[in-house]
Amino acid sequence: MDKTLASGARKCWFDSSRAHNNMINLEKLQKALSDQKPYRLKQAYKALFKDLISDWDEATVFPIELRERLNKECPLDIKTGEVLEDKDTIKAKIILNDNLAIETVLMANTRGRNTVCVSSQVGCPMGCLFCATGRMGFKRNLSFSEIINQIIFFARMGKDVDNIVFMGMGEPFLNYDEVIKAMRMINDKEGFNIGIRHISVSTIGIPEMIERFSRENMQVNLAISLHAPNDKLRTYLMPTNVGLEKLFESIDLYIQNTKRKVMFEYLLIDGVNDDKECAQELANLMKKPLYFLNLIEYNPTGTKFKPSSEKNKKIFKDVLIENKIQFTERYRFGQNIKAACGQLIVK
Repeated sequence: MDKTLASGARKCWFDSSRAHNNMINLEKLQKALSDQKPYRLKQAYKALFKDLISDWDEATVFPIELRERLNKECPLDIKTGEVLEDKDTIKAKIILNDNLAIETVLMANTRGRNTVCVSSQVGCPMGCLFCATGRMGFKRNLSFSEIINQIIFFARMGKDVDNIVFMGMGEPFLNYDEVIKAMRMINDKEGFNIGIRHISVSTIGIPEMIERFSRENMQVNLAISLHAPNDKLRTYLMPTNVGLEKLFESIDLYIQNTKRKVMFEYLLIDGVNDDKECAQELANLMKKPLYFLNLIEYNPTGTKFKPSSEKNKKIFKDVLIENKIQFTERYRFGQNIKAACGQLIVK
């Protein structure tokens, strides 16, 4: 056992000896089958997303010659580094074709539902002070295939995936087109057939992309990483802050266009954003019918920041309750294996 892991967590390794090609490439698959009858692509998707094959020889509906060609042109390997498992969480390092790596997480709740937290970029350009991923810097965007591979990996482990959250490494709206393509594949009945309302995307808040997203006619859940109730504090924590006035204008336009609720995520950081004054400022921001607040206890990421004390959390929540603000507290998944909110990083 890795001595750096907390008690109860365990490390396992998955065989990557066949990784002559590190990932499944759906674009190559579509191209490879472009000379076939249209139903062949549907058969391939069923084999991949429903039967969860890992070798085209398992797709016996295909002629032998086609199976051999697909194994050569579109192999089905997913190469991994270490896979860490805790009681309710699995974190996997996925190796990309250019040998860069990302992390992805599966979380199981008490009702037996499994949520996969997918990454959309290698690293992140946003530089939020509290987030480990930001310290990696930005390498590149992921293709929609690389996003989908993260889900296939956990499905092949025998996990029934019920929900998808774009809350892993990176800022999803800076990789907008590929993220939208991935969402459509996740929802597609020929793909994973996961209900569109079981997909969520979390953004730091890029107004023009929020407005664009409002025109997609997709019932995907939108979450805003807020973490501060005023511009001075938010710019300190999140240097790419565009200004709360501009951000909330785009959010209100999104609500006007979609009639959808918006979730606001707020990390409680000891002595930084968890005092009574911050709570009152936040309450003033949240007084709209389709705003909903999600409080998150800060997860250590090797910075100077610490989680809020129980005393500060109680004072903070009391202010929200007095102001009749709807809120929940997020359950802390995967902290033992550094899989919790803000902890994903590839060293």
